[in-house]
Amino acid sequence: MHKDVSEILFTEEQIHDRVAEIGAAITEDFREKAGDDGIILISVLRGAAIFMADLAREIKIPCEMDYMAISSYGNGVKSSGVVRILKDLSSHIEGRHVVIAEDILDSGLTLTYLLKNLASRNPASLTVATLLRKKTKVQADVDCAYVGFECPDQFIVGYGLDYAERYRNLPYIGVLKPEVYE
Repeated sequence: MHKDVSEILFTEEQIHDRVAEIGAAITEDFREKAGDDGIILISVLRGAAIFMADLAREIKIPCEMDYMAISSYGNGVKSSGVVRILKDLSSHIEGRHVVIAEDILDSGLTLTYLLKNLASRNPASLTVATLLRKKTKVQADVDCAYVGFECPDQFIVGYGLDYAERYRNLPYIGVLKPEVYE
């Protein structure tokens, strides 16, 4: 797998340190307003599961975890813009403080859909924590309260991000060589 990566953008140590910083910020921001109920941390499967697991360990207030599975890519490498919910939440979020743990904000189409869907369920608040925000020419206007890293508009893998379900288990985030996916 490592031979398919042209460069490492963010090392395992850099990711760990930044996730710890985001977890501390979420703890501070929600300590009082979420009270004893804490927050609900939601991850979109599968890419953000690793980020959410590490983030949850860094949050020092009560934190419930839930997952959704959403598809917008089909078999391609670009978002189709058509979003389908494959697995919905198990938790009720009405009146609760919700933090979405997102792996990467690329076009923003999927996240925009998700935010509208979750907002219709009347949470007390809805906040986005994304590990990566890709610098793209066209991106939906999505407010991310917490951003781990800005990254180039390249095909990246590792730390949950995949190509054809491979490379998710790389401990770093790197650029996939174009010959792998072209």
